[in-house]
Amino acid sequence: MSAVLDNLVSLLTLEQLDDGLYRGESQDLGFGHLFGGQVLGQALAAAQRTVPAGRMVHSYHSYFLRAGDLSLPVIYDVETLRDGGSFSARRVSAIQHGRPIFFMTASFQAEEPGLEHQIAMPQVEAPEAFPSELELAAKMGDLLPQSVRDQYLKKQAIEIRVAESKTQRLTDRSPTRNIWMRANGALADDQSLHQFLLSYASDFNFLTTALKPHGIEWLSGEVKAATIDHSMWFHRPVKFDDWLLFSIDSPSTSNARGLVRGQIFNRDGQLVASAVQEGLLRKRK
Repeated sequence: MSAVLDNLVSLLTLEQLDDGLYRGESQDLGFGHLFGGQVLGQALAAAQRTVPAGRMVHSYHSYFLRAGDLSLPVIYDVETLRDGGSFSARRVSAIQHGRPIFFMTASFQAEEPGLEHQIAMPQVEAPEAFPSELELAAKMGDLLPQSVRDQYLKKQAIEIRVAESKTQRLTDRSPTRNIWMRANGALADDQSLHQFLLSYASDFNFLTTALKPHGIEWLSGEVKAATIDHSMWFHRPVKFDDWLLFSIDSPSTSNARGLVRGQIFNRDGQLVASAVQEGLLRKRK
């Protein structure tokens, strides 16, 4: 495991304060506030700590209520809603300054056989055909804000490759985007850890797809953007230390909000997870 990935795994390993009460440290990615993926991953990690062994998350639904404070840890309060014969439900509140900044409701299930089908994986070139975000950031140089540039020019815990040619990046205005992503190093064979890290990474490059038809770059300063809600479903086992394809589309933007949907496939073409997010996209005057 690389040092940066080890640091991220440590970030998702919470300190237990009491029954159902956990504390997670905060990470500064140069955005001026907590990265939403951090709160998603930590909240899921907190909920997982309270469910019976053998039950893995199959879905969660969450709302971001307030911007997170980078200078403080986050307290996660987990409420047990139900433990049934094969399903468990939990509600998680993320708290700073004595107020909730985020809520999540998650459902966990023991593995069992059943019907199976899935949609086909899109035909996309292999990740090796595209530059990494670190390589792109190095080429963009002074076009990026200093705080963001400093972060992107470091070795990243999550390696991301946007599956677009240079021509597509300049001219394509379709409300779609394909992204290859993986953990930057080998991970322990712990399915819950792979799910936590995929949740963390699912907030990268997601809402940006809703800006693409409008020719607006995420870092241009033209819009105020923030995640409102984020939901995720896990269909099959996840192996996040190998490449996963995040295939995203944005069916609508309206009323200063953008909606994005994504399917996540492994390199064998299996659909391992799906995600949906809506966010604020308010044009600055």
